[in-house]
Amino acid sequence: MESKRTVSHNDKSAMRQQMRTAKQQYAEQLPSMSATIVQQLKQRLGGCHTVMAYWPLPDEVDIRPLLDELVKEGNAIILPKVLDDNTMELRRYTSRADLAEGAFHILEPVGEAFTDYHQIDVVLIPGMAFDASGHRLGRGRGYYDRFLVALPHLCKIGVCFPFQRVAEVPAEEHDIIMNEVIS
Repeated sequence: MESKRTVSHNDKSAMRQQMRTAKQQYAEQLPSMSATIVQQLKQRLGGCHTVMAYWPLPDEVDIRPLLDELVKEGNAIILPKVLDDNTMELRRYTSRADLAEGAFHILEPVGEAFTDYHQIDVVLIPGMAFDASGHRLGRGRGYYDRFLVALPHLCKIGVCFPFQRVAEVPAEEHDIIMNEVIS
């Protein structure tokens, strides 16, 4: 019988704060770290045609050049759009003109809705921290966990800076586990 992990809200909050502090300490290196990670992602995504990704916040791995390159190569890029406190949907991304400020002052796609989830080859997911088992610590709202629970067939790749890899992420049963993490 598998034992349940006991995780407090404080454990997750403390790790989020730890990661925010680390991001500030590495602020000058984030662009060069992002470029290195983008090169790894390019290699990993070879052969993928439909990629669900994210539009990065200033403190996340900057995959914008990769998204634009994948679009130029004819790939379909799908980005999440927050609808309300519990729900997000997917929209097509074809250029930066497809973006407008949405929930939480994040740029989100305004393009055509995308619902053919079985076409998605891979999902790139940002996070505050990841561990070797694929556990992910998000920003605390649970959008990805709620969305991806219905899509277990998708290959989920966590994307983070090297310092965001930790020994153990405080995880709960409902947290979605990544298939791999690239940092």
